[in-house]
Amino acid sequence: MTEDGLLCPPINQVAGHSATGGNIGPLVDKAGRFYKPLQNNQRGQNEVEFYKKFWADQTIPPIVQDLFPRFYGTTSVQTSDETGMCEYAVIEDLTYHFPHPSVIDIKMGSRTWYPGATDEYIKKCLDKDRETTSALLGFRISGLQVYETATKTTWKPDKKWCKELSTEGVRLALKRFVSTNPFSETDPDGSLASIINGDPGGVLSQLLDLKAWFEEQTCFHFSSASVLLIYEGDSTSITEDAHRSGVSVKLIDFAHVIDGQNIIDHNFLGGLCSLIKVISQIMADLGMKLPKESLLTT
Repeated sequence: MTEDGLLCPPINQVAGHSATGGNIGPLVDKAGRFYKPLQNNQRGQNEVEFYKKFWADQTIPPIVQDLFPRFYGTTSVQTSDETGMCEYAVIEDLTYHFPHPSVIDIKMGSRTWYPGATDEYIKKCLDKDRETTSALLGFRISGLQVYETATKTTWKPDKKWCKELSTEGVRLALKRFVSTNPFSETDPDGSLASIINGDPGGVLSQLLDLKAWFEEQTCFHFSSASVLLIYEGDSTSITEDAHRSGVSVKLIDFAHVIDGQNIIDHNFLGGLCSLIKVISQIMADLGMKLPKESLLTT
C-alpha cells in the first residue's frame, strides 16, 4: 500500500507477475486504473510503445479498440516495500465495474516465444508450450476464478493446477467457467454458457470480431499475449442479454509484440480459431444454439 492509501494489490488478478518472492507487483486505484510495473529490461518499454502505436492508429476500427485496455501513459510510484520508486504503465482496470468478477486468462498461440529471443528464452518457452496445451490446442489457461452465487465464494485454482491441465481438462475448465456450480470437478452445469458465450455481445461474438481483425491485420504479431474473459459472477445480476450483463473480452500482455511486416499473425489466429471452436463445441454438447458465424456452423 502506498502512503496515501489509494493504491493496493489487485484482488482479481488470476495470472501474471505478483508481489511475491521479492517481486514488484501490479497495483490498482479506486478510479478504475491498473498499474503494471515496467520490467527493467526492454519488455516493459516494448509494451508501452505498443500501446502508444495502437491507440494512435486511426485505421483500427472502434469495435476492435473495444477489445483492448485503455492506456493512460506511465507514472512513477513508491514500491509497496518502500524501497524506492518504480515506473508503471497505467491501463484500464478490466475488473473494476464487476462486483464479483469471474475471470479467465488464456495465453494464445501454439508458440509463445518471439523471433529474436535468446536461445535460453526460446527453450524455456518451448518446454512450457509442450508441457501445457499450447502446442496441442494453440492456447492454454494461465489462471481463472469463478464466483459461485449459492455459496458466495470464489473458485480460484492455483497456477500449478492450470499448468497441468490436459486438453480435456481445458475443455472442462472452460465449461466450469460458465457454470453456477464451478466447484464441481465432474458435473459442472454449464448453465450460463448460452448467455455468457452465445448471446449477442457475448464471448463468441466478441471473439469472432477479434478473429475478423486478425484475418486482415498485418501490423502486429502478438507473441505470448492473452485473451481475458470477464463477466459478473453473481448469477442474480445476469440478465438475459450478454451485452447488458457486461460480458467482456480483452486482449492483454504486449511485452513481446513485434512488427507484423505485412504478414498475418497465423500463430495467434490459429489459437483464436481453436478457442472459438472449443467454446462452440461446449455449447453444442449442451444443446445450446450457436451464433451463425461460429466455426461449427460454417
